[in-house]
Amino acid sequence: MSVKLGINPLTWTNDDLPELGGETPLEQCLSEGRQAGFSGFELGHKFPRKPEVLGPILQHHQLSLVSGWYSAELLTRSVDEEIKAIQDHLVLLRELGAKVMVFCEVTGCVHGQRNTPISHSPRMNDSQWEEFTKRLTQVADYTLGQGVQIVYHHHMGTIVETEEDIDRLMALTGDSVGLLLDTGHLAYAGGDPLAIQQRHADRINHVHCKDIRRSVLADARNRNLSFLDSVLNGVFTVPGDGCVDYLPIFKGLKASGYEGWLVVEAEQDPAIAHPLTYATMGHDNLVRLCEDAGFTLSH
Repeated sequence: MSVKLGINPLTWTNDDLPELGGETPLEQCLSEGRQAGFSGFELGHKFPRKPEVLGPILQHHQLSLVSGWYSAELLTRSVDEEIKAIQDHLVLLRELGAKVMVFCEVTGCVHGQRNTPISHSPRMNDSQWEEFTKRLTQVADYTLGQGVQIVYHHHMGTIVETEEDIDRLMALTGDSVGLLLDTGHLAYAGGDPLAIQQRHADRINHVHCKDIRRSVLADARNRNLSFLDSVLNGVFTVPGDGCVDYLPIFKGLKASGYEGWLVVEAEQDPAIAHPLTYATMGHDNLVRLCEDAGFTLSH
């Protein structure tokens, strides 16, 4: 049983706040990510979106395409409309060998609004939950048939944030809907990543390893900050540099037979948190955690 270590370009350049690392070229992200030891990258806004263009770039750096974020609008779009909207992204992932698609409903989301407190996250009523999860399952059935599984990303500032939200999502969707376990977002929401790992082990098909600085989170909650202001204040960091207890989570993943990517996705201000330094720290910490949990690493 083996896992692979990947990273998200948020370490170098931020999608929600493009001014963070805005001057950093894609070449630097990829070369430093490989230098830090990673085998693959998730997509970011600087990546070409055509397989014939991106493929050779990744191959040059001996990197795989891990996955990529998709902003869904199933609360306002029909299943057919969403399937049409998803085509280019789906083809890019499939053609370059990615097995999962990071999928998040963004209708009403506030995580990209710097002046909106995170407490203003959108909520769904019972009928919306039923309709959303029915549509999500239908879209996931389709993408799985195309060779790419949706892994739902619970995310601060969106309709699915908490342990309770995740439990409800898993209960109301079919098995075609995988779960992306994001340790940092769940800890931010006040949840227990280990509890979610144990309850939904058979649905977890992707893992984001994002750590939390406890004191920064406490301040963010106390002042009801926006998600972006929390990021700028340094609420997130790479695994092993914060308060998340990763070893029991990794042991749980190992026991459940997890075989996939473990991805460092820890957005920070690159002017403060030197990207190569933190990428290397995150990689080395993951290697140690994998060894302690009994995982074999592959490339």
